[in-house]
Amino acid sequence: MRFFSDNAAPVHPAVLAALGDANVLDTAYDGDGWSQQLDARFSELFEAPVRALWVPSGTAANCLALAAMCPPHGAIVCHRDAHIQNDEGGAPEFYTHGAKLLLAEGIGAKLTPDTIAAVLDATRNDVHQVQPHAISITNATEYGLVYTPNDVAAIGHLAKERGLGLHMDGARFANAVAHLGCAPADVTWRAGVDALSFGFVKNGGMSAEALIFFKPELAAATLYRRKRAGLLLSKGRYLAAQLLALLEGDLWLDLGRNANAGAALLAKAAGTRLVNPVEANEVFLRVTAAEAEKLRALGFDFYDWGPGEARLVISWNQSPEDIRPLADAIADLPPRSC
Repeated sequence: MRFFSDNAAPVHPAVLAALGDANVLDTAYDGDGWSQQLDARFSELFEAPVRALWVPSGTAANCLALAAMCPPHGAIVCHRDAHIQNDEGGAPEFYTHGAKLLLAEGIGAKLTPDTIAAVLDATRNDVHQVQPHAISITNATEYGLVYTPNDVAAIGHLAKERGLGLHMDGARFANAVAHLGCAPADVTWRAGVDALSFGFVKNGGMSAEALIFFKPELAAATLYRRKRAGLLLSKGRYLAAQLLALLEGDLWLDLGRNANAGAALLAKAAGTRLVNPVEANEVFLRVTAAEAEKLRALGFDFYDWGPGEARLVISWNQSPEDIRPLADAIADLPPRSC
């Protein structure tokens, strides 16, 4: 009955089993046998040489990536609803030692080359204004919309043209790739992405995310930043083991597909109540306060998303049987016009 957040979902049994397998004496930090497999395993997945670092949170992955691309005196362009702007508690500024976030517009929290260019072109090239060094996009976005390979490539072209790095916040990367049905490479480095925060915690993991550098040279200083930030865990094999377990047999992708399928079931019941098309595992509904209270009285838990809206998130482990009671309750609400 809980649709509040996929962060609250349980850990996949394969991850728990992998933690047990890793519960042996091995080298500390990231010198263990599990951590040493990450570069090769993620390089295989992305069909190109990458550097892959484990980190314990999405905040750490995002902010270490941005720190690798942007100096303290620089700026990062992101959407005004981006997680790094509204939900990281100032961590991007902290990790970059003061870089500024420049906020751009876009429907459904989705940037376009035009909305990015509007921010870039409004910045004078002189010492009195911070100069952009990177762009950060979120796939899937904070409103559950997905950037296609062509969408990303258009932004990647702009980034290259302007001499900027391109970061992708992939907290729900599995859901985005599951929706697209493309190779992970097509929506990342082939489209111009330099670094990816590859989310696993929302998708069956316990406490591990992957920071992927498609420009391996960006990882060199990041190794020191990770240590300096207190994020180089002495028993890193337990993080690496989680990532490897979810990569095995493309389990990460299967779990993303399952969550997306559940969201599609809710979307069908919601009809004209949908705020945006449902492309990943989040559903945003138009509901009155009284309607939201009615759903909660039936035992459903979800997040109020501003006046007159609610966010429902489907987790990797929720089956159609888990979701159908909520779908029926939404369908039973009075009809609502667009």
